Amino acid sequence: IMLGILFAVLTLAAAALGCGVPAYAPAVSRVVGGENAVPYSWPWQASLQYQSSGKWYHTCGGTLIATNWVLTAAHCISSSLQYRVLLGKYNLAEEEKGSVTAFPEKFVVHEKWNSYNVANGYDIALIKLTGHVTLSDQIELACLPASGSILSSNTACYVTGWGRLQTNGALPDKLQQGLLLVVSYATCSSPTWWGSTVKTNMVCAGGDGITSSCNGDSGGPLNCRGADGKWEVHGIVSFGSSLGCNYYRKPSVFTRVSAYNSWIEQVRFYAFVWGNTGS
Repeated sequence: IMLGILFAVLTLAAAALGCGVPAYAPAVSRVVGGENAVPYSWPWQASLQYQSSGKWYHTCGGTLIATNWVLTAAHCISSSLQYRVLLGKYNLAEEEKGSVTAFPEKFVVHEKWNSYNVANGYDIALIKLTGHVTLSDQIELACLPASGSILSSNTACYVTGWGRLQTNGALPDKLQQGLLLVVSYATCSSPTWWGSTVKTNMVCAGGDGITSSCNGDSGGPLNCRGADGKWEVHGIVSFGSSLGCNYYRKPSVFTRVSAYNSWIEQVRFYAFVWGNTGS
């Protein structure tokens, strides 16, 4: 009973803070190919960075889902690296007023994740921050989709990140967004598409040969607008084709967030129970 009550409290706490409604509206144009996002229009977008020789480098995206929790991909986490999380960012090359640098207290990688078998799924991890970040017009929480919800084919979603704009291209400084249409599991798992590599706990989007997520977008969100107008993070960028980023019939593949609602709740619950401050 206590577990159920605390789950309810955590859920209500997130709802009370509000989620999925940016202060700066994103440009939801039907532009084909990546484009600069409107500054701070995806305010839950995080930049996960690692330290090397005294400098910090962007490696993956992430999604702020609570004031002290960031959602990302398991393949983004290495036990040998030191990380930081940047929030409220648009241009990574500039100092920006209102942005926040946070540090991880701990990483929780899904226990079934196997780095030698990405196609097995479970490419999901949570980063607990050392403290709570203050929400603002630049830093807001993402909404999670309802547990088990499946996007219908051709739903228009936006992948966001500081990933390469094309295969082997340069990493952009400004946050990019790309319109991707959802591809059904039935189509995506067909032999001429991804075949058995794609599982039901994944989401496919794209595959038009023009727009895709690319290296450096990993761990970042697939943003889809719900019926209530709020943006929900339905996917975590997981993998693409080794043939190239924008490859025909090889859509970007995302971890399907709605398959992991209970896992996310459990991780946050146990962190709370074991005496860590916050929820």
